[in-house]
Amino acid sequence: MNKSKRPFTKSKRSFRRRLPPIQSGDRIDYRNMSLIRRFISEQGKILSRRVNRVTLKQQRLITIAIKQARILSLLPFLNNQKQFER
Repeated sequence: MNKSKRPFTKSKRSFRRRLPPIQSGDRIDYRNMSLIRRFISEQGKILSRRVNRVTLKQQRLITIAIKQARILSLLPFLNNQKQFER
């Protein structure tokens, strides 16, 4: 019998660590449209924290910034292009 010393070893998988979507220098603000647009879906909905891969504090700030931008009409509340494509 040919027994190895460690029969149940975990396979070593290499994985690339994802870069955080928000760098330390980025300000989460309603005026920073290039940053805000990354966290909105095609329909204009706010993406979840799990999809965004941000912290809880960052997600709260993003949500507030998006809502402020919508109120100031910098962003649309809905993005329904299908209605107008008749």
